[in-house]
Amino acid sequence: MRIDPALIAKYNVPGPRYTSYPSALHFTESISSDVLLQELQLATRPLSLYVHLPFCRSLCWYCGCTTVITRAQEQASYYLNQLETELDYLHPLLPEQPVVQIHFGGGTPTFLTPEQLLQLGTLLRRHFTFAKSVEFGVELDPRTVTSEHIEVLREIGCNRVSLGIQDIQPRVQHAINRIQPWERIQEVFEQLRKAGFLSINVDLIYGLPYQTPESFQNTLTQVASLHPDRWAVFGYAHVPWMKPAQKLLERHPLPQGDTRLQIFIQTIEYLTAIGYRYIGLDHFARPEDELSQAQDNRTLWRNFQGYSTHAGVDIIGLGMSAISQIGRGYFQNMRTLDTYYQALQEARLPLQRGYLLSRDDEIRRYVIMQIMCNSGFTFAEVQQRFNIDMHEYFSDELQRLRSLEADALITCKEDGIWVTEEGRLFIRNIAMIFDRYLKRHQTPRYSRTL
Repeated sequence: MRIDPALIAKYNVPGPRYTSYPSALHFTESISSDVLLQELQLATRPLSLYVHLPFCRSLCWYCGCTTVITRAQEQASYYLNQLETELDYLHPLLPEQPVVQIHFGGGTPTFLTPEQLLQLGTLLRRHFTFAKSVEFGVELDPRTVTSEHIEVLREIGCNRVSLGIQDIQPRVQHAINRIQPWERIQEVFEQLRKAGFLSINVDLIYGLPYQTPESFQNTLTQVASLHPDRWAVFGYAHVPWMKPAQKLLERHPLPQGDTRLQIFIQTIEYLTAIGYRYIGLDHFARPEDELSQAQDNRTLWRNFQGYSTHAGVDIIGLGMSAISQIGRGYFQNMRTLDTYYQALQEARLPLQRGYLLSRDDEIRRYVIMQIMCNSGFTFAEVQQRFNIDMHEYFSDELQRLRSLEADALITCKEDGIWVTEEGRLFIRNIAMIFDRYLKRHQTPRYSRTL
């Protein structure tokens, strides 16, 4: 597949990734704990837990995550104590619902020692009831994970892992300050397979220094030899105004425009040719995988961890900067360790900012998620769910879609809107049509869409 360079120039603009709608850039600090308490009182859905473990021993220069760089292991011990304090405040307010999903993100969760991970697992089981089929995932760094980490993760119930590989080429690894030999990646993967995890996923990044279609194909081929269950192939988001360390990458050549997009097109073609299904945006899975099944059933959703099979849940975010999604609201914890600790020491929930969705937000979120997850929607499903006249409610948006249809990115039919195969590469641009927060004459602080 080759994309017209004119389309790349036209649509390669800043835009959200729609892990939420509206995006976190629109969260406000004026939201109060009373709003959180109100939504908790109304909550009746199963729970998903996200635990943010922010510590890393070194900084990867491409990283856009909320991290704390340290080698002081005692920081993790203190952090776990504060997590317990947060849970003591929060747990009595939560609905008595089973936990169907857990995710440890970071940072580097395996910055914690095996003993500390066991402490964390015990803490969660003391406060929550886990469903028998709970999906329990953790992000792993092959540089820091040990066989003892793997053993403890299985002991506390973890059954899915995402292994951060990014790229296997030494020149790229040196440029991004993340050295991890291929032999080490293979060793960790073999240990994970022997430990019996249900799913082993790999994370790669395209758009990094020195990457070419040829070099990235080599990475794809070698990683494919490990037979991962899922792939996440993220486009590097260059946002140095938010993450100043990313300026260090500007010393090296970064693939741009047509080259960058060609790397990803090549990725789609290769992974689908060897049996994976392109779920959307940056995710790939086997046809029998739960992600594929959710897409077939039109129950796929997106949250702050990416694509998810659990749409009908309330997400409880624990730890510094973690985001909860409860009822109609998003609620984010304090985004620095000092302010997070201070709030807990003052015996209050560490809420910093959030957002309460209006009815219009809920309608637009649903439409955007159908585009991002299911490549389109029927007018009937939106109209029935929200009791609106689709053509009247979105008259302006439907008119603006005509330009995308002229570029063969979507097909506008009598019953709905459907994304074309070529249009899937521009999925964020299509969803942006329905985003009322994007100012047409103002550039928001997002990464570029291509």
